[in-house]
Amino acid sequence: MSNCRFANRHMQSLAKDDVDFDSIWTLLSTAFQEIHGKNASKLSFEELFRGAYKLVLKKKQDLLYDRVVDLEKTWLKDTVRARIIALITPAMAYDVSEQAGNAQANERRIAGERFIRALKDAFADHQLSMSMITDVLMYMDRVYSQDLRRPSIFASAMALFRTQLLKVPLGDNRDVLSLLETVILDMIEMERRGEVIDRSLVRACCYMLEGLYETFTEEETSKLYLTSFEPKFLDASVNFYRSEGQALLADADASTFCAHARRRLREEEERCQQTISQITESKIKIVVDKEFISAHIRDVINMEGTGVKNMLDNDKIQDLGNVFDLIARVDPRKGALKEAVQKRVFDLGSDINKAANVASEASAPPKNAPKTVSDGKAASEKALNQQTQAAITWVEQILQLKRKYDRLWIEAFKKDAVMEKALEVSFQDFINANEQSPEHLSLFLDEYLKRGGKDKNENEVDVLLDNGILLLQYLANKDKFETYYKKHMAKRLLMKKSVSRDMERQVLSKMKMKIGNQFTQKLEGLIRDTELSDNLNAQYKDYVNRLGDPDPKRIDLDCRVLTTTVWPFETLFKKDTEETTHREYKYPASVENVRQKFQKFYLDKHTGRKLTWMPGLGDADLRATFTTGGKTRRYELNVSTYAMIILMLFNDLGKGESLSFEQIQAETNIEIPDLIRNLQSLSLVAKWRVLKKEPMSKDIKPTDNFYFNEDFSSQFLKIKVSVVAGGSSRVENSEERRATQERIDNGRALIIEAAIVRIMKSRKTLTHSQLMTETIAQVTIRFKPDVNMIKKRIESLIDRDYLERGPDPTKPSYVYVA
Repeated sequence: MSNCRFANRHMQSLAKDDVDFDSIWTLLSTAFQEIHGKNASKLSFEELFRGAYKLVLKKKQDLLYDRVVDLEKTWLKDTVRARIIALITPAMAYDVSEQAGNAQANERRIAGERFIRALKDAFADHQLSMSMITDVLMYMDRVYSQDLRRPSIFASAMALFRTQLLKVPLGDNRDVLSLLETVILDMIEMERRGEVIDRSLVRACCYMLEGLYETFTEEETSKLYLTSFEPKFLDASVNFYRSEGQALLADADASTFCAHARRRLREEEERCQQTISQITESKIKIVVDKEFISAHIRDVINMEGTGVKNMLDNDKIQDLGNVFDLIARVDPRKGALKEAVQKRVFDLGSDINKAANVASEASAPPKNAPKTVSDGKAASEKALNQQTQAAITWVEQILQLKRKYDRLWIEAFKKDAVMEKALEVSFQDFINANEQSPEHLSLFLDEYLKRGGKDKNENEVDVLLDNGILLLQYLANKDKFETYYKKHMAKRLLMKKSVSRDMERQVLSKMKMKIGNQFTQKLEGLIRDTELSDNLNAQYKDYVNRLGDPDPKRIDLDCRVLTTTVWPFETLFKKDTEETTHREYKYPASVENVRQKFQKFYLDKHTGRKLTWMPGLGDADLRATFTTGGKTRRYELNVSTYAMIILMLFNDLGKGESLSFEQIQAETNIEIPDLIRNLQSLSLVAKWRVLKKEPMSKDIKPTDNFYFNEDFSSQFLKIKVSVVAGGSSRVENSEERRATQERIDNGRALIIEAAIVRIMKSRKTLTHSQLMTETIAQVTIRFKPDVNMIKKRIESLIDRDYLERGPDPTKPSYVYVA
């Protein structure tokens, strides 16, 4: 408090003193000139402050303010300006383009740097001097400048630097500022060409322009840097990058172009951070994006030999990442890149489709049919097996392609959602271009669910199955896949070829997560039936044990009771299902006895039900004894049920006796195609030829005779006798495919009708286009609907009085009939 009272009394005494303005001004002006002359060390700033303070107290601030402004103007005009102008030489007008001579360019560079260094030093000196002068005039600034809203003496002095130095005309419509900007732009262009420049010098000059304003108000937007230099810098950059982009596109490959573009972006970012100003960073990047990247990125992507196609084919992750980063800057939709990637994936997928078709055609049986029935069947079966392998290879190649592009999506495309969708669409397009894709995918899954992969461990098989299920989401006609998968799954379960039921359940569970439980409900019914059959067989064995059957050679029976509405009987048999289910097969007496016993057990347990026996889906284990030269050999044969019926006929024959083909057919009532296939397996395949055929040939004829082969021997005690194409899942032939498509179309008709009724019941009245749109939307989840089929179903519903036409024939519409 004592200090404050002392200060107040001191200032009051100064106010009472008489003040001679001229003498005080002489003191101040001399001191200010010394400050500008860098001789301020001997000055008494307290004395100078006191003098300025007196003048303000005596209301002389207006005059003091004006005198200071005049002094600074004179100093800048007579001293500083002359020094700067003297440094402007003809050499600064030399050409500095790449075509200019090195000597001239170097001379211009030296002259320019000398010029802007002088300007930089002059501004630094002016700032330092004015900060010291401002300290002396602090009281005037507070009382006069702030109260009367006049620019501070520092702001006025900075404005004088602009008007008295930078804005001085030099002729040819140029001034010092434009020359300064030209030199800076020259230096930046030289740096862009790879030369080393004095960055700190350029930064100091840009800092000067950031500290000078067009007006006294010193608004942010009125900085000389923003109003004068930056627009010229951006214009020069537009010209530079436009020219460089065109030249590079003509001379460089795609990888070089993209790497150069990324380097330019980094350089501009670094230049703004360290050389010019950070406020320009976003703007210069826009220039590079527009003139260098956006203008040429489509041409770079499609560049012949080195573009994206080449990068994709050769797994050039870094280059693809560069392309992605560049196009992401200028196009959020990544149009050009998306199109190039989609085209390449579709082309590669189409090649896979063509290869599969070629393999199928190459393995097709020759057009000149074999002379005998069995030869024709053998050729046909071989061809179908090869086509099945081609179908599995088709899926494996697609999975290999998908793994490749999944990796590219992660590593090069940064898991971008746009590119993910693009890849999905391209895979969908080429997969659905193959009409047999649902069947092929089902065969692939069947292959690994049957044997688990010969050369693969459990984890590898799991991965393959998972990937196969992923392809399911690409299928447009999922109902078609369901048809084939149901057929193949039924065979696996009935022929006991499935790896495990747990694996079957896991696959269905994964399918359910991908495409919904509506798709898997019927498939789950197959597993449910097999489990119920297991329980039923256990109960039957208890039932037989309770009966106390004394026969030690009693046949063990294991039945699969299948629900008619769940199992695809029409696809499990190659012949008419109705005829098969009503056919009376002739079983051996011992087998017939067991069959009747099980039937009684089941029907007693489930009154009102009916059992239809289908031996074509079963198998049997037989103990066979062969005696030659007094030596006896015993084997356990696993054969089809048909083969069991055939072989047991030979138990009643004497040694050397035979049965003809016609006799076997009459004794068993087995359909001729099935009989031929089973006799082929039993008599023509060397490794399990338990029957001999006369005459010996590759075909089966109605006049052939068959003998029990007493000479048969094998190194194995247990032998599985496979039937030719009996239980294997394979590609359908053209006739089977037509039948399958017909069944699918019939099912689709019902689904479409149900959807139409649901929609109309809810909406009551709809126009034709509205009903078509909503129907397509509802059924697309299962298959790609045919418009003509929808129209036919609408007509059918009208004929059956579910719908009626609207009253206005010019605007087709439909009304729901309750």
